[in-house]
Amino acid sequence: MKKMVLMVSLLGLLFSVAGCSRESGTPPNTEKTPETVSGEAGSSMQEEENRRQAYTENTRISEVISDPAFGEYGRLIFPVDNGYYSGNTLGELRLTWYTEMDPSKTVEIVNHMKNRAEAGETIFYDIYTDQEKAADPEKKDTGLFFFKGDPGAKFAICSAGGGFAYVGAMHDSFPHALELSKKGYNAFALIYRPGAQTACEDLARAIGFIFEHADELEVDTDCYSLWGGSAGGRMTAYLSSYGTEAFGGGSYPKPGCAVIQYTGHSEYTKNDPPTYMCVGERDGIASWRTMERRSEALRAAGIETEFHKYPGLGHGFGLGTGTVAEGWLDEAAAFWEKQM
Repeated sequence: MKKMVLMVSLLGLLFSVAGCSRESGTPPNTEKTPETVSGEAGSSMQEEENRRQAYTENTRISEVISDPAFGEYGRLIFPVDNGYYSGNTLGELRLTWYTEMDPSKTVEIVNHMKNRAEAGETIFYDIYTDQEKAADPEKKDTGLFFFKGDPGAKFAICSAGGGFAYVGAMHDSFPHALELSKKGYNAFALIYRPGAQTACEDLARAIGFIFEHADELEVDTDCYSLWGGSAGGRMTAYLSSYGTEAFGGGSYPKPGCAVIQYTGHSEYTKNDPPTYMCVGERDGIASWRTMERRSEALRAAGIETEFHKYPGLGHGFGLGTGTVAEGWLDEAAAFWEKQM
């Protein structure tokens, strides 16, 4: 990992405040409000989506990428570097370094995207201007996929792993964002430039983008959360520890909660936000012991933490559907809600 990431300046950053007001209202859907009614309408739309399945496990990946509903950003739904995935159809899709792929979830995600896009919703946002992308062509392969929840609800950004070589969003951030949106939260999945430094810069930029467009996006920026697995977990940890300014993203509040899956990241500061972490005991890439030690260090510094390790699981289990980790996202969401 680049020294530039590891040696970010701490001066002035240790006094950054977390973006969480602990008296800031209730989680979505806890009482009958206009937002709750909207959520119920969203549930009806989800039921309608389940009846409108344009894609199946037999649909070719190339068909999804070229679907006119997605325009130019269809190519970002799957890894831009196709050397990191295999399979010709949605059911055959496999991503490098990941286990527990769930074809039914892949199909659900792309159908959700298509239905929302065809309904006229904006499901993808550029985070860089045309001028910035012209100056740095790699920025063309970035952006935020939006899984909209209740209007005015808090937001989360999910960052997938991929060893800083590619972005494994279909298994490691899209599913998380979709499930959070079902809970009423506004969830974003970041497509970033591979590389530790550039990935953190893109996450910082994404945070700033959401803050600057909060009214348009209909999101509550107070006590937002960052979620990430593997490389995405490191990104989440770095931004939670050092803030957006450390990565050229302007001055914005830190998250009110960090949710980190399977990454052997050990750095922390005494100003880190409350942190939820989980990992498989048979993970050959991210040691559960390293994560447990970080959790203990955070707790010793007076930071609320929750740590889980799951027997028999390897690296990259995503939502953990059908495994001993199934339901972990509900626990993590409840942990976030405690910080509100």
